[in-house]
Amino acid sequence: MSTNAAFVFIKPHANTAKAQELVEKTLKAKGITIVSQGEILGEQIDEGKLIDQHYYAIASKATLVKPKDLPVPKDKFEKEFGLNWDSALEQGIVFNALDAAQFLGFNASQLDEVWNASKKVKFGGGFYCGRLEAPGKPVIYTFNAFFMTMRSKFVTPGTSIHYYSVEFSPNDLSWQNFRGQVLGPTDPAAAPADSLRGIFYSKWAELDLTYQPNVGDNGVHASASPFEGLAERINWLKATIASDSFGARLLAAGLSETLIRAWSVDPQVGGRSIFDQLEDTDVDECFNRMAQLASTESNGGVADIAKLSVEAK
Repeated sequence: MSTNAAFVFIKPHANTAKAQELVEKTLKAKGITIVSQGEILGEQIDEGKLIDQHYYAIASKATLVKPKDLPVPKDKFEKEFGLNWDSALEQGIVFNALDAAQFLGFNASQLDEVWNASKKVKFGGGFYCGRLEAPGKPVIYTFNAFFMTMRSKFVTPGTSIHYYSVEFSPNDLSWQNFRGQVLGPTDPAAAPADSLRGIFYSKWAELDLTYQPNVGDNGVHASASPFEGLAERINWLKATIASDSFGARLLAAGLSETLIRAWSVDPQVGGRSIFDQLEDTDVDECFNRMAQLASTESNGGVADIAKLSVEAK
């Protein structure tokens, strides 16, 4: 059986020396091997848009893609805002959230305040448009401005994350237990007492955190599947697909680098999020599901892909 490989990081609000010591000790106690670890500064996260790529489905509308390239439903935009979409683009009054903040001269908190008071329309999952009316400023339209507050927690100078690239045997620890028991659920208040998020929640003062963790700031992140781990190593550590053990296995199986990179930003595959379909799978099951999905999506266009859902090497 192959080895599970995940990417773990302590979030900026919880990145203290005592927290790092706790995470390293806990991972090792659970039989998890730390392959590498290090610090990534907020300035690096900002410049490389690392957190934007990490939350691509939301962030792409807020920071990575210009409005003209977004799949805006023109009829719905005009119906809800009383303005023709093409006309709005021509007038130069539509911005992604990053550019909107710069145009208005706002920081993330100021933009969030105006966004919260704005008329908003949902265009799809994680895709919102708002009409911003700030005192003394021109009326403009923007997308997913709520992401900017989340982003600011990662990119503010002086902040950083501490990461761990880890491996563990599925025979000793399933991915489901890695996330549910070692990491703990999203809500740290509901996490097992001996899980990382549970410990962060109960001992936050002892760990030198400035406030008790919550659902949004829950201390630690970990990949939800082997494929998510690959996507995160590519993003955060700039690993190449060919140099990564799971990535190399996918390439050898016939999945193209183009397909792997396209899937790494969590598109809809077969009508569902690819990340959701692979969540909590161990490495061999994850590989087999990806092979089957690639076969279905390509209608046999990937060489010998239908033969790949077999017992793992």
